[in-house]
Amino acid sequence: MLIINLKENDTVDKALKKYKKKFERTGVMRELRERQAYIKPSIKRRKEIIKARYKQQQQSN
Repeated sequence: MLIINLKENDTVDKALKKYKKKFERTGVMRELRERQAYIKPSIKRRKEIIKARYKQQQQSN
């Protein structure tokens, strides 16, 4: 459960913005997307290696 601390003069828009930001930081949506389909650990590792190579290549340029 998320608890949002508000000041007396905060508007509903500010409260929603704070809620959305806090909800995003918890990573619930990211986890739900990952759980939609099972990905084998070997494939996850392979994707991470490819991503790391790409990042390293971008930094060297």
